[in-house]
Amino acid sequence: MIELRLWRQFVTLAEELHFGRAALRLHMTQPPLTTAIQGLERSIGVPLFVRTRRSVVLTPAGAALLPAARRLLAAAEGLPRVAQAAAAGLAGQLRLAFVSNIAYGPLPEWLRSFREAHPDVALQLREATLDVQLEAFDADEIDAGFVLHAPGAAPPGFAAWAALAEPLVMALPAAHPAAALPAVRLADVAGEPLVIFPRQIAPSLFDAVLAAYRAQGATPRIAQEAIQMQTIVNLVSAGMGVAWVPVSVTQLQRPGVAYRRVDDAGLHCETSLIWRAPPPPVVQRFIDHVMSQAPTPPLLAATAQQRQSPAGRQRR
Repeated sequence: MIELRLWRQFVTLAEELHFGRAALRLHMTQPPLTTAIQGLERSIGVPLFVRTRRSVVLTPAGAALLPAARRLLAAAEGLPRVAQAAAAGLAGQLRLAFVSNIAYGPLPEWLRSFREAHPDVALQLREATLDVQLEAFDADEIDAGFVLHAPGAAPPGFAAWAALAEPLVMALPAAHPAAALPAVRLADVAGEPLVIFPRQIAPSLFDAVLAAYRAQGATPRIAQEAIQMQTIVNLVSAGMGVAWVPVSVTQLQRPGVAYRRVDDAGLHCETSLIWRAPPPPVVQRFIDHVMSQAPTPPLLAATAQQRQSPAGRQRR
């Protein structure tokens, strides 16, 4: 390893092409500079300067080395700024996981604005359900994650912030009689086969859905389980059953599917941002950013309750 001090001496001499002037710039005397350059040439194994009584000239090897040596010194000078930016959360890497429903909602805009405000932070994104995220946290593969759960039931052991609160609505096959109504009662659909996510990916929300059925004296007839919201909606479109989905998922307009409120079910969900405390600076920057950008949940709910599929509007 050759010390940065030697590269600085080499660059200075290459710019001055005079040992005396170079030594003056370096705040040293000429003999130590001559000795240092000779030592550098021995370390590299090639001459970097041609010396005569009247001149000092770069050899081809020295001329080729000069741009790289300048880049090296510039990079070294920038190291404190890199460390300071990382310590302030302005640079580094953010490994973020998320559930699909928030990707249909505000997450894309949050990511866009965060990237604009923090261009030196590298975002590593990963779509994953709660169970997968918990394993990723344990393996130190992610720094933060958006997870889906029943209201007030964020996973224990994490710092959490409720980023999104929204009702669950019913996804119906467009040919279902209830699709002709602006809203339905749970009793109208309680006997229908249910397409639902496995309990392990959102246990609190799964249990809340079952509790809503039990409160109506009904038992859900689970016909199919699927992990991704898009898959669940596609199965509804294929006539496999009905499904409960967060209202943000109604952005996914799949032909053959109608979304309807079920007012008497009272089912809601939350999507929380979770992280281990205390968060690294770059994670804290992201937390602060999304908190400042988050829309109000009632606005999201009011907008989504008006949304219907084209097929549903035609039946009305």
